[in-house]
Amino acid sequence: QVDLVESGGGLVQPGDSLTLSCEKSGRSWSRYAMAWFRQAPGKEREFVAWIGSSIIYADWVKGRFTIFRDNADNTLYLQMSSLKPEDTAVYYCATSLSNEMSTQAVFYTYWGPGTQVVVSS
Repeated sequence: QVDLVESGGGLVQPGDSLTLSCEKSGRSWSRYAMAWFRQAPGKEREFVAWIGSSIIYADWVKGRFTIFRDNADNTLYLQMSSLKPEDTAVYYCATSLSNEMSTQAVFYTYWGPGTQVVVSS
């Protein structure tokens, strides 16, 4: 059984910062790569960031987001700053239980239910 649960979403104003968490249970996750995706209304699920043997971000992140993990408490994080209205989306964490990297959502087997982020003034 693999469980991922995101939290930390909410309503923020443009320019604000927010940190999302993804708590993992069911096994030790320190060996596996993890990723963040997001999905805005009416759009496809979009790659945000990946952490494994290295860290990779979507081009549009441009230094605004930071992915990191705390293996001690089995938690993945996404620190977001300078938020824009176009960052409004449901944010998901995911893993394929491997160390391979992919920006494609279909590659990932396990997903959390997501956490809503709304950036609005």
